[in-house]
Amino acid sequence: MSESFSLSAKTVIDKLDSNTDSGLNENEVKNRINKYGKNEIAASVTKSRWKILLEQFKDPIIFILVVAAGLTFLFNDDLAETIAIITVILITITIGFIMELQGIRSLEALRKMGFTESTVLRDGKIKTIKSSPLVPGDILLIEAGDVVSADARLITTDNLMVKEASLTGESRAVEKHANALPENTILSDRKNMVFKGTTVEQGSAKAIIVATGGNTELGKIQKMGGDVEKQRTPLEKKLNALSKWLIWLTLIFAVLIVFTGYLRGLDMLLIIETAVALAVAAIPEGLPVVATIALARGMLKLSKRQVIIKKMEAVETLGATNIICTDKTGTLTEDKMQVHTLVFEDEILKGIQNKKSTHFNHFKQSKGFNALMMNSILCNNVILKAEKLKGDSIEIALVRFAKKLQFDLNKIKENNPEKTEIPFNTSSKLMATLNKSEEGYTVHVKGAFENVINYCDTILKDEKPQEFKNKTEWLSRVNDMASQGLRVLAFAYKHQETEPKEDDLLSGLTFIGVIGFLDPAREDVKSTIKVYKEAGIRVVMMTGDHPGTAKKIAEEIGLLSNNAASNSIIHGNELQFEDQPSPTAHKSLLDASVFARVTPEQKLKLVSFYQENENVVGMFGDGINDIPALRKADIGIAMGIRGTQAAREAADIILKNDKFTTMELAISQGRAVFDHIRQFVVYLLSCNLAEVVSVGLAALLNLPAPLLPLQILFLNLVTDIFPALALGMGKGEVDIMKRPPRKANEPIMGKKRWTSTIIYGLSITVAVVGITTYAHFSLQVSSVIINNMAFYTLVLAQLFNVFNMAENKVSFFNNEVIKNPWVWSAIVFSLFITISAYYIPPVSEALFLTKLSLEQIGWVVVFALGSLALSQIIKRLGGTF
Repeated sequence: MSESFSLSAKTVIDKLDSNTDSGLNENEVKNRINKYGKNEIAASVTKSRWKILLEQFKDPIIFILVVAAGLTFLFNDDLAETIAIITVILITITIGFIMELQGIRSLEALRKMGFTESTVLRDGKIKTIKSSPLVPGDILLIEAGDVVSADARLITTDNLMVKEASLTGESRAVEKHANALPENTILSDRKNMVFKGTTVEQGSAKAIIVATGGNTELGKIQKMGGDVEKQRTPLEKKLNALSKWLIWLTLIFAVLIVFTGYLRGLDMLLIIETAVALAVAAIPEGLPVVATIALARGMLKLSKRQVIIKKMEAVETLGATNIICTDKTGTLTEDKMQVHTLVFEDEILKGIQNKKSTHFNHFKQSKGFNALMMNSILCNNVILKAEKLKGDSIEIALVRFAKKLQFDLNKIKENNPEKTEIPFNTSSKLMATLNKSEEGYTVHVKGAFENVINYCDTILKDEKPQEFKNKTEWLSRVNDMASQGLRVLAFAYKHQETEPKEDDLLSGLTFIGVIGFLDPAREDVKSTIKVYKEAGIRVVMMTGDHPGTAKKIAEEIGLLSNNAASNSIIHGNELQFEDQPSPTAHKSLLDASVFARVTPEQKLKLVSFYQENENVVGMFGDGINDIPALRKADIGIAMGIRGTQAAREAADIILKNDKFTTMELAISQGRAVFDHIRQFVVYLLSCNLAEVVSVGLAALLNLPAPLLPLQILFLNLVTDIFPALALGMGKGEVDIMKRPPRKANEPIMGKKRWTSTIIYGLSITVAVVGITTYAHFSLQVSSVIINNMAFYTLVLAQLFNVFNMAENKVSFFNNEVIKNPWVWSAIVFSLFITISAYYIPPVSEALFLTKLSLEQIGWVVVFALGSLALSQIIKRLGGTF
């Protein structure tokens, strides 16, 4: 019944054919379960192990490697090439499978165990049952500490306060009542309803369930999230685009070889074998392995810092993010109320949650300050001796503030025992206690300002009660505090020697002052916002909370300046997403940093709006209301401790420690990973280009073959992979978080990097073809010797090529690559493998390796170093990469 809030409780009960005294009977419950279904929301289906495995084959390069393996099997009697290619495929998909499986297992470990229970009235008896068999018409009984299990219309309430932050984003507990509301009342203002997934903070109530399972507000939001198509990560798009280029290049090479071979009248089988060899040379077999390992390493590194990555590509997406959208409550704030402002006599103390206790020492001499503190301690129901403070968040804030100022709360309560209490209720909106001391009796009162001052005749000023003449001035002051997002409580007292009568407790009170409360910003958030700004990343607050609260927090964390205009915050009511918005409206949305009172649907539309304007969007969220936006964002980030299970399911990344600041490291790591991917893509492609052009030129010039197919595979799988892996192990440039984010549509290989790839590849080609020509015409050695000299030249030239990967703006002798110990280890290891291949007979025979003289080895080193020198000269003169 979606209209329940606009109907009287009696009408709702009649429509659902229920009874407030006896509830439903078990037979009727069974009928309604058949009609409405169980009170369960379909959980997102966990991806099966088989599906994770099969998804690893979606990479176009993996596909072309499978084709290459099939062709080598058909046209080559030697199975070694086929086995080598299959090995690469297996290594790549295994690493990808293991890393994604680890992310899913981490998520499963975070899921809450067990089922929630509810208290209902059935067959005239109060029963505690599992929440899944709840049905519309059930009479639900709730009290402080309960998690509401279904949407329900309130029938009766007793000081009921419900925290709805997970649903609406409102950080404060909402005061509830049972009165009917207008038909156009928005969700966050439906104060006669309680919703599935929210928490009862105070009081108790009786309610009738009106919606269960997928029909609840939570269920609708989760369905909205499920209907959102998950975006492919930017890296997936870019690697796929690169792979398609490589596939086309491979096909072009193969067709050219077949065509030229046919024109020269060569044997067709030989032509096809040569085409396959060149196709194998054109494909960077090491790219999937190296990219996967680089992402996996980033994933593992972040997992040690409390960041769970559910999919490896998400690591790189972090580095491309240029807008971070975030909820306020619990992400940017502590998610616990604190005393923020004290106003008494003529004193106004602001931002006191950040001040040390010694700051208040001289105020302890003030009668007004002490009266305010005694009231805070004695007119308070928090149990001090409990292991963990429980109760109303405002009262807990008062206790914590008193403890901070080193008041002995237990002693104060012992010396001032409570005689009578008037509990808080929604009509009087105040609480009062009568406490006895050696000096007599004191009434302590706290509550809503407009209610408390009705009982105040005097005000405490200049250390004594005076006539309360400036109530209007105080009302203006309180309204100003409320407009800043503070929750304001007023305090009053009276002292007399004899015990007052119960009817006389609230008469003739003396007004003390007010205290403003705020869920404060986390201490480390402001510095993180500054880092994001330096890195060119915009932070956008999207909250369901009050605009004044949002503005206050935004100012504290540096998201808004203290003198920011009122229109710097956009209210949910003002949000309009038109197909053709005016330039002013379009710019206003793009430039805004704070959105208040926004709904889940509006969050989703904002994320889509940013993406349509070529931004890579990261979305922080922990509540049910964040699910659609989490799924739509390029990178969804959920909280591991405070986040709901549904939010964790929808996200790509989970912060186990719930810290907003953790993402600084994650973004830095993401940027470094992308830089490394670019480096080893240039490295691998330049090496492969050298292989292809060397073989092609030698064939066209009728020179002895510088490389054989299995030698190419050896190079691609051994000597190429380890230096490329070493590049991925670098720390990243020191200024990585000082750069602006790259553009969303910026490819892995731009024009500049393709130019660099060609220069490095052709420099190596010059060395390989050069030594082949020199050995053939000048040294006049056998084709086997020529092949070995060219092969070893290519090995060394490709190893030296790794030093070309440093940025052009830095010194050749002082850069990240030179200082990377993994690079030197990779070179040594690759040389060790190459030398070992000669001394292992089966490998040596497969690669057609033979012994070279010292002179021949000397020429190999000269030509290999020449390739590095040539590429560096061109690089420095031309300013490439």
